[in-house]
Amino acid sequence: MYGILAILFSSYVQPLMILIAIPFSIIGAVIGHMFMGIDLSIVSMFGIIALAGVVINDSLILIDMINNRRKKGLSAHDAVIDGAKQRFRPIILTTLTTFIGLAPMMFETSRQAQFLIPMAVSLGFGVLFATFLTLVLIPSLYLIVEDIKSSLSRIFYGKPEEPIKT
Repeated sequence: MYGILAILFSSYVQPLMILIAIPFSIIGAVIGHMFMGIDLSIVSMFGIIALAGVVINDSLILIDMINNRRKKGLSAHDAVIDGAKQRFRPIILTTLTTFIGLAPMMFETSRQAQFLIPMAVSLGFGVLFATFLTLVLIPSLYLIVEDIKSSLSRIFYGKPEEPIKT
């Protein structure tokens, strides 16, 4: 996964920003299990694997939008704000449709659904938690990385790094 993202972004750091959201989203899945009073199981792990895909997708579209804004000449700060504004609605809609779609299964009481409820809880609550991560953690990490790059550029070259222009 890291290799594909590194090729896609032509960067070694941006794939790490995307992949770092996965462990944090697992925290949301565990909190969801505790909230619902359901033990973690193998089926829960399948939900966590599906959760990783959704989290990567949300983070990917946000980073891509920020990169596009940087290519248009915006500063890192302005690109992050503009990119987050542009992708806020798609990320929220992905979260709401996933959680609302899984809610009937999470709250089902029939014996037939008991097998799939842990997966639905992992995916549903993990996506809720990961949405806030994506909208807060990813932009913060992006700005931190840009600050580090700028500082290193000043140290080694004596001037700040300029925005990417096409």
